[in-house]
Amino acid sequence: MAEEIVTRDEIRAMRRSYSDAGLETLPDNPFEAFALWLKDAHENSVIVEANAMVLSTVTADSQINTRTVLLKDISDGGFTFFTNYQSRKAHGIELNPNVSLLFPWYAMERQVSISGVAEKVSAQESDDYFATRPWGSQIGAWASAQSSHLASREELEQRFAGAAEKWPEGTAVPRPAHWGGYRVTPLNIEFWQGRYSRLHDRLRYERTTTSGDWELSRYYP
Repeated sequence: MAEEIVTRDEIRAMRRSYSDAGLETLPDNPFEAFALWLKDAHENSVIVEANAMVLSTVTADSQINTRTVLLKDISDGGFTFFTNYQSRKAHGIELNPNVSLLFPWYAMERQVSISGVAEKVSAQESDDYFATRPWGSQIGAWASAQSSHLASREELEQRFAGAAEKWPEGTAVPRPAHWGGYRVTPLNIEFWQGRYSRLHDRLRYERTTTSGDWELSRYYP
């Protein structure tokens, strides 16, 4: 057996007391509430990437895959991110568009969890965003066959060098057809605020099936 690096007791002792910031109420519109929390997270010097979100998808054999992507828009009633359409996450969405998102803002004792349905954005929207990316990121989109087996690091760097030679820095790089955006239309959005004695606050927005309006409810922690 490998040498024990950290004991069970040490792991169980990894706890901290939460503050009593409290979450008494939120705006009626969940996107307004999210925008306020995102702004708070962005202005927090401890949080590195406030727009980083954990995306979970389901595979053909009902296995759950989780990874971190970056939020790039919260307009048109959804949460938008961009990726390779040949990636594992894209294949999962193609099979089952039901996904979840999680914004874990630990430094603020906050998290936002979202369940919704993902669908591709328009080619024009993908083109518009791709044009704003740094040159290196644009070339990287051409170089990476995301989620495919890679024989060596050198192979990836050679593919990058080849794309960089084709589109030198300062030239217009076209968007690859296999790269674009998804918009997640939420069915529910839950705001969680840590509090003392584990008496956390959980406020959840849920779409009503009849009108499509949002209903805000409080849940036990």
